[in-house]
Amino acid sequence: MNSKSSTLLDRSKLSLSHWLLKGNNSNEEHHQYPWWKVMCLTGVDYFSTLGYQPGIAILAAGSLAPISTLILILLTLFGALPIYRWVAKTSPNGEGSIAMLENLLSWWQGKLLVLILLGFVATDFIITITLSAADATAHLIENPWLHPFLQGHHVEITLLLVGMLGVVFLKGFQEAIDLAVILVIVYLFLNFIVIGKGVSLIFNDPSLLIGWQRSLFAEHNNNVMEMLGISALLFPKLALGLSGFETGVAVMPLIKGAKLDDEGKPITRIQNTYKLLTTAALIMSFFLLTSSFVTMLLIKPAAFQPGGQANGRALAYMAHLYLGDAFGTVYDLSTIGILWFAGASAMAGLLNIVPRYLPRYGMAPFWTTAVRPLVLVYTAIAFFVTVLSKADVDAQGGAYATGVLVLMSSAAFAVTLLARKKRKKRSVIMFSLITIVFLYTTVINVIERPEGLHIAGFFIGAIVVTSLISRVWRSTELRSDRVEMDEMALSFIDNAGTDLIRLVANRRHYNSEEEYLIKAQEVREDNHIPNSAPILFLEIQVVDASDFTKPIIVEGTMVGECQVLKAYGTAVPNTIAAILLAIRDRSDRLPHAYFGWIEGNPIQYLLRFILFGEGDIAVVTREVLRTAEPNSKTRPAIHVGG
Repeated sequence: MNSKSSTLLDRSKLSLSHWLLKGNNSNEEHHQYPWWKVMCLTGVDYFSTLGYQPGIAILAAGSLAPISTLILILLTLFGALPIYRWVAKTSPNGEGSIAMLENLLSWWQGKLLVLILLGFVATDFIITITLSAADATAHLIENPWLHPFLQGHHVEITLLLVGMLGVVFLKGFQEAIDLAVILVIVYLFLNFIVIGKGVSLIFNDPSLLIGWQRSLFAEHNNNVMEMLGISALLFPKLALGLSGFETGVAVMPLIKGAKLDDEGKPITRIQNTYKLLTTAALIMSFFLLTSSFVTMLLIKPAAFQPGGQANGRALAYMAHLYLGDAFGTVYDLSTIGILWFAGASAMAGLLNIVPRYLPRYGMAPFWTTAVRPLVLVYTAIAFFVTVLSKADVDAQGGAYATGVLVLMSSAAFAVTLLARKKRKKRSVIMFSLITIVFLYTTVINVIERPEGLHIAGFFIGAIVVTSLISRVWRSTELRSDRVEMDEMALSFIDNAGTDLIRLVANRRHYNSEEEYLIKAQEVREDNHIPNSAPILFLEIQVVDASDFTKPIIVEGTMVGECQVLKAYGTAVPNTIAAILLAIRDRSDRLPHAYFGWIEGNPIQYLLRFILFGEGDIAVVTREVLRTAEPNSKTRPAIHVGG
C-alpha cells in the first residue's frame, strides 16, 4: 500500500471515529421537545400493545376478559400512575426508580443492586425492540395480500425491521420523535374507527351484549364476587398492558421545560411529565376497555386460538372482516409501523438510562457516553435475540412481562420507602398495597412463564461480567474530573519549595505531631532529603471505592508544626496521582511523592485495590501517572524506601 492510500485510509478511519463519537448522551438534554411529542415516542411502545393485548386478554380470561381488563385499568390509573408521578418528581433527569433504590445501599451493595436492575431494564427494553418487530412481522405476513409472498421469512423480515430502527437512531432523535408522532396519531385514529365500527354493530344488535351477560352469569352461578375474584387472579396474564411507564420517566430529559427551571429540580419539566403519564394512561385505558368488549363480542372464540386468524391481531382481524381488505390493509400497515417503531421508546430509554450509571461506576468504556456506538451495540444484541428466539412473539412474551413487572415492582417499593422517609402515613399504606399487588403479579408471571426470568438472568450476568471487566480495564485512569483545594492547602503548595515539591504519603493512626515527625525522619533518612527541605504530608480517605469518578476534595491542616493535605477520593493511588498532576499544573514545579515498601501477597493487594481503593499504593500510583502523562520529564516522580 502506497503512502497516499495509507493516508486516505487513516482519514477514513478518523472520519468514521468522529462520526460515531459525535453526539454525547449528556448533551441530549439541550434537544428537548413538547411533552405530547415525547408522549408519542413512549406511546409507540405503550399504545402498540393494542395490536395483541385484546387477544391475550380473551385467551387468558375468556368471557371475563373485560372485567380483568377493567382491573388492569384500575391498577394503571390508581397504582402505576401515582407511583411514576413520584418517580418523575424524585428523579427528573431520567434516572428513573433505579436512582431511588441506589441510595438505599452504599458501596458495592448499591452498585450490585443497580446492575441487577439494569439487567431487567435491558430485558424490558431489548425484548420490547425484538418482540414488537416480530409482531409487526406477524401482521405483515398475515395480511391476505402479502401472505403468499412472505410466508416462512419471519426471522429475515424481523431482522430487517430491527436494522431499520437502528438506522433511524443513527440519524438522530429528532427524526425518531417526528416519525413517532405520525405513527401514533394515525394508529390511534384507525383504532378509533375500528372500535367505533364494533360499537355500532353491538348497538344495532343488543342480543350480543345480552348473550354475553347471560353466559357470564350462568358460568359463575350469578355470583358477582366469584367473577371479580377470578378476574383478579387472571389479570396478571394481561400485564403487558402496563408497559410504557418506565420509559416515560427514562426519557424525561427530552421533555421541554421552562428556561428558568432549576436543573436540579425542573418544576415545569416535572409537570409536563405528569401530563405525559396521565394523558397516555387515560388514552390507553379507553382503548383497552373498548377493544376488549368489541373483540370478545364480535369475534368467535376459535379465531383467538393459536393458528386462528385473530390470534395476536384481533383488531386487525376486525378491520378486515367489517371494513374490507382495503381498509384492513391500511390498518395492517399502520399496526406494522407502530409495532416496528415500538422499539424506539425502548431504544431512547436505553440511550438515556444506561449511560447514567455504568460510565460513572467505571464499568463501561468512554465511548458509551456517545449515542451512535450504543445504538450499534443495542442493535447487535437485538439481532442476536431475534435469531435465538426465531422471531417468535410467544417465546419472548414472558421475558417482556418479567422485565416490565420487576421494574414496576421496584419503583413501587422505592416510592413506598420514600413516602415512609417523608412520614406520609397515608401514602405509605397506599403504596405498600400497590407494591404487594405488583409483587403478586410478578410472582404469578414468573411461575407461569419462568423463561422470562432465565432471559433476564442472562442479561444480568452479561452486564455484571462485562462491567467488572471494564472496571478492571479502566483501573489505572485518574478517576476524577477535578481537584478542589481549600485556601490552606493552596498556601502549603505555594510555599513548599522553589525547585520541587516533596509529599509524603501517610496513613494516619493517632493524628499526633509525634507520629508525623517520626514519619518525616524515616523518609528523610531513606531518601536523603535534607532537614532544611520542606515536606508536606498527604493523606487519602476513601469515600466510596465502588464509585469511579468523583471530584477530589483537598483540605489543608496543621498538626503541630507539620503541614498535612487531607484528601477525599474513590481510590488512594488514583487520588494521589490526580493531586500530583494538579500540583504540577498549578505551581510549575515537579512534585515528588515518597512511599514505604509494602510486603505481602500481590494478588491480595490487587483485590484490595479493585474493591477498596487501596493495595500496593506506590506501584499503582506510578502506573496511573504513566498512563496520564506519557512524557517522563514532566511526570511527577515516585520514590519508594524503607
